[in-house]
Amino acid sequence: MLKTATNQSQGMLLFRLNSRQLFAIGTLKVKEIVPFTPLTAIPQSHPTVLGAASLRGDTLPVIDMAKAIGYPALTQEELKKCYIIITDCRRKLVGFLVRGIDKITECNWHNIDAPPPSLGRNIFVTGVTNIENQLVQLLDIELLLSKVFPDSPESLHPVLTDVQREILRPLKILLVDDSAVARRQLCQAMDSVSIPYHIATTGTDALRMLNQAADAGQPFEILVSDIEMPGLDGYELAFEVQNNSKLTGTYIILHTSLSSEISVSQAHQVGAHEALTKFEANELIHAMLRGAHQQQESKVG
Repeated sequence: MLKTATNQSQGMLLFRLNSRQLFAIGTLKVKEIVPFTPLTAIPQSHPTVLGAASLRGDTLPVIDMAKAIGYPALTQEELKKCYIIITDCRRKLVGFLVRGIDKITECNWHNIDAPPPSLGRNIFVTGVTNIENQLVQLLDIELLLSKVFPDSPESLHPVLTDVQREILRPLKILLVDDSAVARRQLCQAMDSVSIPYHIATTGTDALRMLNQAADAGQPFEILVSDIEMPGLDGYELAFEVQNNSKLTGTYIILHTSLSSEISVSQAHQVGAHEALTKFEANELIHAMLRGAHQQQESKVG
């Protein structure tokens, strides 16, 4: 039996932005952690960008993470005691300045819960969990980066011919992502070219919708899912779909913000037809078109 490659093997980097609350990001996003280094100013940059750092031949922007999510900005004296978490996300190397590194710990991502309503709606938290009797908030790095480095309008709106649009319109398409910003991007891309779709916020909900649709005789033909999700992740979802005879006709497109060949390789291992490493509307739509052509070929065959 094929063993799935899942985010259950991914750890969490715990860090602090103040003296009280623990925050975390998945270790697959982390390239390295370095002490504070002098920064070079970047003219006309976002207010939360402190400057640029040169590390191992790369020049990357460094963001005051506390300020970026609404906490007080770091003082010049505090900067010297801070650490820079270097991440590789959305095909971009970025440094996040944090007040302190706690540790790297193993984590069962199935135990991550949705943020409670008490945290409010406009937050940068995608999930919460309890580690050693401490509440840990999992930060939504994609949302944070989208605020600091907004996507160009061209990347959000695909260009389709009338023929291509009519190929996609009859298909039943399911979009799955736990990140609010990613869901908004997906919806905007589909809405801008008038392609109907359904949406799920978790892998578990997506699998339920896929099964219900298949049982009703109206199966989903295309599944677009994020890889990194608490609970049932994209790898596991693809594996479940490919190992269910009712669902094997579904064309699976996995996407991730991780700039990693490993993520793409693992996506194919669990049965995904395509793996995209950044949200780019035209790339996504053309992946769907390839799925549509495969659907047509299978019906003819």
